[in-house]
Amino acid sequence: MTVNLELKPEIEEQLVARARAEGLSTEEFVNRELERLVASTPPTSKLTPEERVRAWNELLASHSVGGPPLSDYAVSRESIYTREDEML
Repeated sequence: MTVNLELKPEIEEQLVARARAEGLSTEEFVNRELERLVASTPPTSKLTPEERVRAWNELLASHSVGGPPLSDYAVSRESIYTREDEML
C-alpha cells in the first residue's frame, strides 16, 4: 500500500536524521517504526455490548465458589479485630 503524507519540515528532518543514524533509508525506518507501533497497540474489541455482557457473565459463572454465603459476622469489622485470648 502506498501512503502519501505531508509532513512538517521539522518532523521530516528528524525522520531522515534518525534513519541515517541507523543506516536505513527513510522508508525502511518509517516502515519499521510503524510495524512497532501496530504490534504494540492492543486490538480493539469487535464484540457488541451484548456479547461483552454475555462473555462477562460466563466468566463470573465459571469462577463461582459454590459454597454457602458468609455470615454477617464473618464479613464484619468485629471479626477482623478479635483479641488473641478470644481466639484460644
